[in-house]
Amino acid sequence: MDTTITHRDHDALMVALVGRPNVGKSTMFNRLTKSNLAIIDPTPGVTRDRHYATVTWDEQRIILIDTGGIEMGVDGTISDQIQEQTWAAIEEADVILHILDGVGGILAEDYEVVKRLRSLQKPVHHIVNKIDGPEKEEELLSQFYELGIYEMHGMSASHGYGFKTFFNEFFASLPVPDDRSDIPEEAIRVACIGRPNVGKSSLINRLLGQDRMIVSDIPGTTRDSVDSLLTRKGNQYLLIDTAGIRKKGRVKEKIEKFSVMRALSALERCDIALLLIDADEGITEQDTKVIGYALERGRACMILVNKWDLVAGDKKREKWIMGEVEMATKFMPYAPVFKISALNGNRVGKILPEANRLFKQYTASFSTGALNQVLKKATEAHTPPLHKGRRLKMYYTTQVASSPPTFVLFVNYPKGVHFSYHRFLVNQYREQLGLDKCPVRLFLRERKRKKYG
Repeated sequence: MDTTITHRDHDALMVALVGRPNVGKSTMFNRLTKSNLAIIDPTPGVTRDRHYATVTWDEQRIILIDTGGIEMGVDGTISDQIQEQTWAAIEEADVILHILDGVGGILAEDYEVVKRLRSLQKPVHHIVNKIDGPEKEEELLSQFYELGIYEMHGMSASHGYGFKTFFNEFFASLPVPDDRSDIPEEAIRVACIGRPNVGKSSLINRLLGQDRMIVSDIPGTTRDSVDSLLTRKGNQYLLIDTAGIRKKGRVKEKIEKFSVMRALSALERCDIALLLIDADEGITEQDTKVIGYALERGRACMILVNKWDLVAGDKKREKWIMGEVEMATKFMPYAPVFKISALNGNRVGKILPEANRLFKQYTASFSTGALNQVLKKATEAHTPPLHKGRRLKMYYTTQVASSPPTFVLFVNYPKGVHFSYHRFLVNQYREQLGLDKCPVRLFLRERKRKKYG
């Protein structure tokens, strides 16, 4: 299709992998993400839910969604909950990659799937998978023209034939992100993330000082991400309100399922995530998943325990809630925690000044000399242990990225560095560089030893 894509500002395009069961979607997902996030099994229906991953190809970035297989019922209707999940992803995605089985050939439901995809009025690329070479492509591709598809791409996700050729062209065809001139480059991007009805819109309204968002007691009012630009005391912030991430079993409407992807997308494009927790309800399993999403993406975070006015004064309840918060955030103990009330404004005034401090740390850069001073002090205070009878040698550290600060430490035996010593080193960099409020990443790399003779 030649439908034009309008790129969402500062957002990654969402690309959905769809097709019948066992056509190779998960294999393609894993090859693109260079991981084994999706389970690969010849049994149809193994991918029960959507999987998400960020893929960067030649500096172009997308959010890739792997889906369960499309199966048509005997009456032509979509069957069971897996199908609802799949079509939710299809309707939400910006671009569709429709995978067909070159070896299995055309099945009756392929005609109906192509018909439905054609009605979406969005770009759809049809890929015939399991084609291992040019001779197979010539032999197997022609049958699929019966589907009324005029442009197909043969490849093997498993063996790599045609893979780079297609995706080089695919990524080159994607629109360049539109850096909106009305959003200053120095604006700190702050996203409100959390379950429905936790008070995200109320908080942004309080920060803005006006009722910009629709505030309702009905969960799920915010269906999409909404951006607002705020200038406060010479600093500029892009405030991103997102639809709530709802527990899978309670998601009824398709439009609410879309909200999960929007929230994940907001995490991709923000600098700081405000993770809201409902003090009245306490920590839920879904809260821990939201925290996990932010942790995986390396975002600077603030934990905001909202509606604190509902429990204030009940010492037993207060202690229990904060204990739950501490347990849920044990993997990001650096994240500041505030007890707030978006409704009456209690402690909301502390959020933006703290965001300034987080952003300064999150985007900080350090010279190799400064990093090696930290390394020297750390190894003198705690000598590296032995590995298979040999002393571990820490050579030097260099910074390879910021947002968050990311360092590479060159070692003679990276695999010999125990996780506890790795954690000690991370804490040393954090303490000595003043990075006490944001994530810090430290990767170990082997320094090639000289060969003689």
